[in-house]
Amino acid sequence: MIEPIGRDRVQLKSVVRNTSLMPLSFAWEWVYRIRRSFYEYGIFHKTVFKVPVISVGNLSFGGTGKTPTIIWLAEWLISQGLTPVVLTRGYKGQLEDSSGLLKSGQKFRLNPFDYGDEPLMISNKMSKGAVIVGKERAKNLLKYFWEVQPDVVLLDDGFQHLQIYRSFNIVLFDATMALDLYKVAPLGYLREGFSALKDADAIVISRTDLVTQEKLQKLQAMIAENIHHKPLFAYTRYHSVGVFDVHDKYIFSMHELKGLKVIAVTAIASPDSFYHYLEGAGVVLGEKVSFSDHYFFTPEDVNDLLIKASQQSAVIMCSEKDMVKMKRVSLDSRILFIKVKVEFISGEKELRSTLSKVLHLDSHS
Repeated sequence: MIEPIGRDRVQLKSVVRNTSLMPLSFAWEWVYRIRRSFYEYGIFHKTVFKVPVISVGNLSFGGTGKTPTIIWLAEWLISQGLTPVVLTRGYKGQLEDSSGLLKSGQKFRLNPFDYGDEPLMISNKMSKGAVIVGKERAKNLLKYFWEVQPDVVLLDDGFQHLQIYRSFNIVLFDATMALDLYKVAPLGYLREGFSALKDADAIVISRTDLVTQEKLQKLQAMIAENIHHKPLFAYTRYHSVGVFDVHDKYIFSMHELKGLKVIAVTAIASPDSFYHYLEGAGVVLGEKVSFSDHYFFTPEDVNDLLIKASQQSAVIMCSEKDMVKMKRVSLDSRILFIKVKVEFISGEKELRSTLSKVLHLDSHS
């Protein structure tokens, strides 16, 4: 027998690995299919609330831009005179296994160790409404419903959270994710298969400015060939508001970053997208320091980073989500963050119009 060498050997190992994992992937996908059908046919109970519920979720593990999209939705709903409430798990927060309530304007004495980083970030953006934390979302919404009295509920990371009936499903895709990862775990990076998209009312593809048109078209084709209805499609990117310090004070624009020496620090699901964003702004990346998603920085971590910053005559740059936790440890002026918001390349008008009908608003709002 001729022993394969070089790239052929790597490809053979990949085929063997994929073949061995295929039964697990097949079983995983069918467990989720059966679970979804049980809720669809009423075998499993769904809690129905008297207000519209909009779910924002995805098929894949990791970040696809759910939090910025939730913030965009909440701000738009508030601009329409509605009071939104966000239901979120509060991943890795101390209240994840119980419950917690964050009311808008409640900015002091709040700890990300209790609520999680993303709930605090969302709450800080809301001028009205509340964020409810805890993984038993239906139970927690019932607990706080009369206290917060929402006009609409936003279900964060809700596409697989089928215990709550929703009026509208938004499913997010990250344009930068490699196409060969679109297989159900453990073969790929999907929680459940494309068949689940039958429940999608809108598909939003994020970070579309970071990929080629060819890559985007291939992703679109992959999605289209796996759905039999016509959900609304929208395309987004992140737009920088500017660079801010630990006190949320505006320091300078992204254009002024060019040539600045930076130590990039992340504890997010897609660190490469953050690094690419900085490189696109023309910074000099002295070092990339990645922690696991939702990691809580320690004083030792930040002290080591500040020493590196001094040695390299650099500043420390992190995401807005990371700054929620970073500022609990240090208020050093060398720690900065980039504030971004969702910007639609296309589909925003259509999405607002459709949501207005679901919420019985003026379709031209």
